Amino acid sequence: MSLNYLATRFTCSWPWSTMVLLCDGRMVCGCADPYAKRVLGDVRAERVSAIWTGARAAGLRQDLNGGGSKFCGDCPLKLPLRKDEAPPRRSLDVPALPSRLYVECTAACNISCAQACCAPETGITRTRQAGMLDFDLFQRVVDEAGPALGRVDFFNYGETFLHKRAVEMCEYIKSRFPHIYLYTSTNGLALTEPQVRRLVASGIDEVTFSIDGATPESYVKYRQRGDFSKAIATLTAAADEKRRAGRDVPFINWRYILFAHNDSDEEMARARRMAEDIGVDRLCWELTDHPEEMYSRRFVPDTPDLAAIEHEVWDANNLGNAIPGATPRAEISVDRVLPILPIIARRGRQTTIATVVRNASTRPFPAQASYGRRLVRLGAQLCAADGTVINRDYERAWLPEALQPGASAQVPITLTAPATPGRYALKFDLVSEGIDWFEACGSPTTVKALVVI
Repeated sequence: MSLNYLATRFTCSWPWSTMVLLCDGRMVCGCADPYAKRVLGDVRAERVSAIWTGARAAGLRQDLNGGGSKFCGDCPLKLPLRKDEAPPRRSLDVPALPSRLYVECTAACNISCAQACCAPETGITRTRQAGMLDFDLFQRVVDEAGPALGRVDFFNYGETFLHKRAVEMCEYIKSRFPHIYLYTSTNGLALTEPQVRRLVASGIDEVTFSIDGATPESYVKYRQRGDFSKAIATLTAAADEKRRAGRDVPFINWRYILFAHNDSDEEMARARRMAEDIGVDRLCWELTDHPEEMYSRRFVPDTPDLAAIEHEVWDANNLGNAIPGATPRAEISVDRVLPILPIIARRGRQTTIATVVRNASTRPFPAQASYGRRLVRLGAQLCAADGTVINRDYERAWLPEALQPGASAQVPITLTAPATPGRYALKFDLVSEGIDWFEACGSPTTVKALVVI
């Protein structure tokens, strides 16, 4: 197929992993399609597997392997290719079902965010054939796709918890398929206190509350018709229920979009204190370039102010935290007896390396939990002698127990030396499993030379 109609060549991996269930039953291929321009099928008439492996989805994948597709239109999820860059060629032999699913309960919202595409004034709900997702249809989709799913994002456009059975849907997903990582995002205004406590008890893995400000006056400038006190009360109830019940899930985020009216040192410091007092797991700033008259000029790229909070920004990494001291930070010592000598190992043979890990942050590093993500382990990444990473997941070692703030632990790590003799390097870092390496949020790593004989 000719790509002359494409202004630029691009790639995208979404059609190999993810589908989005809209509240009217149609399936689209990405989470950035508010007006349902890129429909793959309709689960009211077809099975999920038929849509996922059908001609439209298959043709889209084939086009993307060639450098772009007319189907994608103005989708902002596209990743441009350089002029001389070949598009990734992914297998067209996909599994029978996607591994990730977005579930949109409704496109309606209870507030109006300034110039947001999902604000009621934009008419987004008029593009959908149903106001609320049918519960029986939801069950049928989850029952079919659930065994193959690793993650469900329980939100899209609109405010999820306007659906009267949204909490029940979360309970259904976790009771039927507890292996699924269940995530949702909410403004917190449609949930009553009993409902938010029930949501916490459902087993949901992660909940993000979007609250853009630390005072009622600044909050309502963007979240028009919102109620700051109600949003904070709902966030507080979620954290309280998690603490009261002694649960280790959900992981509770407070996401705060920075605008010109809420980005002062004073207001950001107030948010930091509030987040710590409430007991949320993570406070992060989000950056935006709109609305034109609102976005923060203080934290634009290449400014000292942005550099000062770079590890606290939502999209910069998955671990950074604006709560003082809560960003994970570790100090790793390797072979303290002979620190300047390289590690020498015979090719293909196992060797055990003595390390000491210290928690230099204010939050514990969990070594065990009721879930698979966020457990902290020591990792050794295999690198070439010049530092180029060869195998990021080379070896892992468990912490002996949860490592408390300021505490240290001996963590021996056993590795199998590469089969090819030569000079290498080992980079030691901690990893929050399923989330990110500590290095991504500024934690120091330790590098040790490795000589294989």
